[in-house]
Amino acid sequence: MSCHRNPPADFSSLSEEFVYTTLSFSPSGATAAGLHQYKGQNLDDMLDDFSPASLDHQRMFYQDFRQRLAALKSDSMPVEDRADLQILEDQISLALLDLDEIHSTLHSPTLYVETLGNALFNPEVLEYAPKPDRIRNIIARLQKVPLYLDQASANLVSSPDIWTKVAIEEGEGNIDLVDKTIRAEVPADLKDAFDRAAKPALAAMQKFQMYLKTSLSARNNADWRLGRDLYLKKFRYTMETGVEAETALANAEAEITKVRMQMLDLALPLHRTMFPGHKDHAELTGDERLNKIVGEVLDKIAERHATPQTYMDDARKDLAETRAFVQEKHLLTLPSGANLQVIATPEFMRGIYSVGGFAAAPALEPQLGAFYWVTPIPSDWPKQRIESKLREYNYYGLQLLTIHEAMPGHYVQFEFANNVQPKSRRILRSVFGNGPYVEGYAHYATKMMVDEGYLNHSPELALSFYKLDLRATANTVLDVRLQMLNMTDQEAISLMEKQTFQETEEANGKLQRAKLSSAQLPTYFVGSRAWLQIRDAYKQAKGSAYSLADFNDKALAQGAVPLTVLGQLLQ
Repeated sequence: MSCHRNPPADFSSLSEEFVYTTLSFSPSGATAAGLHQYKGQNLDDMLDDFSPASLDHQRMFYQDFRQRLAALKSDSMPVEDRADLQILEDQISLALLDLDEIHSTLHSPTLYVETLGNALFNPEVLEYAPKPDRIRNIIARLQKVPLYLDQASANLVSSPDIWTKVAIEEGEGNIDLVDKTIRAEVPADLKDAFDRAAKPALAAMQKFQMYLKTSLSARNNADWRLGRDLYLKKFRYTMETGVEAETALANAEAEITKVRMQMLDLALPLHRTMFPGHKDHAELTGDERLNKIVGEVLDKIAERHATPQTYMDDARKDLAETRAFVQEKHLLTLPSGANLQVIATPEFMRGIYSVGGFAAAPALEPQLGAFYWVTPIPSDWPKQRIESKLREYNYYGLQLLTIHEAMPGHYVQFEFANNVQPKSRRILRSVFGNGPYVEGYAHYATKMMVDEGYLNHSPELALSFYKLDLRATANTVLDVRLQMLNMTDQEAISLMEKQTFQETEEANGKLQRAKLSSAQLPTYFVGSRAWLQIRDAYKQAKGSAYSLADFNDKALAQGAVPLTVLGQLLQ
């Protein structure tokens, strides 16, 4: 297979140097990726250094590396190496864009809170060493928390209200993580050492919480919008598809109209069965009629849902069902291991993962296993808010989430990626994988499950998928319009609730996510449409020899390359 050809030794070592060096800039990220030692340093004992001197050092590394890559004769490279070169070049561009123009370190308190949360959480859950050794790593990191948070306070000059609010919420999650979750797991002979480290660390975390609530919240004149110039650059380097932001926006807005009509066709027979007295709402026309018919059917479908108590177990049952279907239909070659755990989303990540997510096994230690995160529904939420969340992630919605995040979505995809050879290529494509490839595949895989008849060709599931597809498409509209075209909150909520049938809780959560991130939400739509185009071209080229499983296996075996080169790699 093409991705197994070895790159020249010099390019391979360049790629490896880039990954290891940039991971060493973030010990928190290094632990997550499975890099524990580098150049004589034990990264698991360290916290990220956000000092001006460290950031200058990083900037110089990226600038120097860009020049070294520019000296390569890229025209004569094989396509596999050109794919890796594009990943390296765009990662450098993204890093320098942030360091020189976006300045996350000056304005994003969630950067510090989430980095710290991951630094403490990953040694707890990733079994890269015996538990006492991992607790010692946590203790070493706790000792560095006061200096780390002083650095954060010194760096932050201003922050949008929404970023400060989420940082405060996630900061409380970090305090609970240390004071309750990790403390409960400390072996008896390490309790004193843990307490000695935890006491000043927790005091520093409380002090930082107060700093966020009083000092930083008063300096709220930063804008969460990137603005046109910065957004266009970030979009280009993140998507790596050759599609510009304005084109993606136009495509997405046209697609919303098309998908809505498909939903009406699917909803009409269901509506006649569910609401025989409504006479297809012949008294209405256009969008009003479509919204009424589709909305009523989706409301009825949403009535079948879990309770807050059964939500997590239902996700586990869905995982078993989806696995059995993939196996029965042989949609692709399933991973042989069973190293996926379904766990509650860590509290310090719930600001951005309000529903669920996937945490891949460490790129350098894939045997350690992966996590399908499902975000629990807080028991202290008002009844109406709980009901809204459960209706959005109803029986069919939770199935679709499980397909996307786990089976045959992200989990399967990353298991394939763990087999890419040589090692330098595997690590690069795992650590810095292309977002549209990753999210596009998971959305494509969800459509494939529906197309192949999962849940016995259920029209309710198909309609729920179209709603999901509409939401993924609206994500692109939201991101581009919010970040560079000054879309208002009200316009965003209206798009989600009135045009794409989202529950209020989902719409509010998505609006928050759109303000916390940029150039991530379009990866689903841009990526899934590219996956379908690549599959169509492959099918046409193969003719009668085409098989769906063969395409999936070969495309997944490449790892997360830019989609512009995936088709070439399959030739």
